[in-house]
Amino acid sequence: MSPGRPTFVLASASPRRLELLARIGVNPDAVVPADLDETPATGELPALYAERVALEKARAVGAAHPEAVVLAADTVVAVGRRILPKAEDPVTARACLKLLSGRRHRVFGGLAVLRPVSDTAERQMHQRVVQSTVTFKRLEEREIDLYIDSSDWQGKAGGYAIQGRAEGMIRFISGSYSNVVGLPLFEVRQILRPLGLAD
Repeated sequence: MSPGRPTFVLASASPRRLELLARIGVNPDAVVPADLDETPATGELPALYAERVALEKARAVGAAHPEAVVLAADTVVAVGRRILPKAEDPVTARACLKLLSGRRHRVFGGLAVLRPVSDTAERQMHQRVVQSTVTFKRLEEREIDLYIDSSDWQGKAGGYAIQGRAEGMIRFISGSYSNVVGLPLFEVRQILRPLGLAD
């Protein structure tokens, strides 16, 4: 940690988010995943869900690191108002890919940065929700089979990772690519620069 720079904590277990931060020259002093129940509330809209979960992660980790700047994020894949799950098994991944095949969907990146304020005991919260739009080609059954065999889908929202094999099946993307990977880097940098944590 550089002199005068605040301690920076990434509240995420995702190696992708750590890699993305490194691309803009940001290296956390600590990585502390938040242990939360991330089940969507009944009828919760995707953007509000992404915002809420990111906020809860930041607060949970920030409570144990009161002097640190804490960055938390959540990535939500949605078709209309429907929030797609993180794929933990091939059946779920296949169902997600069949739903996404040939159609447009949205990826919401919830971002929350909690920072201490020097002249008060309170802390400031910076929040953003970033939206990207992604369209898959119409997927053949064999393409889905091969993707399931690749295991790229494991633990991924919506059952795919854009930075892997799925990239060759995406016909169109609008908005932040890094947001679809897991962290909207433009918005992260805009928040971290005034805090002395990004160039």
